[in-house]
Amino acid sequence: MLRLIMVAAALSCWAASAEAAVKTKVIEYKQGDAVLEGYLAWDDAKTGKRPGVLVVHEWTGLGPYVKKRAEMLAKLGYVAFAADIYGKGVRPATPADAARVAAIYKDDRPLMRARARAGLEVLKGQKFVDRHRLAAIGYCFGGTTVLELARDGADLKGVVSFHGGLATPKPEDAKNIKAKVLALQGADDPFVKADERAAFKQELSAAKVDWQFITYANAVHSFTNPDAGNDNSKGAAYNEKADKRSWEAMKQFFAEIFTQAPAR
Repeated sequence: MLRLIMVAAALSCWAASAEAAVKTKVIEYKQGDAVLEGYLAWDDAKTGKRPGVLVVHEWTGLGPYVKKRAEMLAKLGYVAFAADIYGKGVRPATPADAARVAAIYKDDRPLMRARARAGLEVLKGQKFVDRHRLAAIGYCFGGTTVLELARDGADLKGVVSFHGGLATPKPEDAKNIKAKVLALQGADDPFVKADERAAFKQELSAAKVDWQFITYANAVHSFTNPDAGNDNSKGAAYNEKADKRSWEAMKQFFAEIFTQAPAR
């Protein structure tokens, strides 16, 4: 009996250790003269190289929400790096501030692309990352950013935009896209209207991009973020069903683009 108890205790400790295997690290890096501060997450219990996923934040900047998403990706077996598009310490505290800062990059797509590229280089430099199996995901502003990164010809297997803006000032750049594209949108999102969706699909089809577009019923903008509240009339609200379905869609997409899903 004592031996059984000891074995059970050892197994319990091992399980707790495995659960706590996700490690994180803040990484300071630069794009030009700008100092940026990203967030790396990986499963320290795993060995060998594995796919890397770049994660780009919403218009409020790199905060707890996108860090949690990076950790969730690490639990799935990926190395995730949450990039900092705005710069170290630039974390808008109000919607007005967020709109102002986001506009800097929306109005300067080369700068947006350069900041995303800088984050991708950090991800590629991690010792456990398979540089031939890379993807990028983004939320809202971040969704727009990863689509611009793809249009810039980044060497990615896939990009996933969660309730991101789809429009671009240079739709002809879709010819540079090497990645497969998955766009996940709320059916009732008032910020991404029907004409923008139609233009996006036409843009990718004309460039012969391998794309998927999924819309979720009764979902508006920011449907993956619990902090968005639950009032659809405000245009941005959390939708638990759409959140879970979109995450599963991403996982299936990764299993396809990376050929083999990571061990669970």
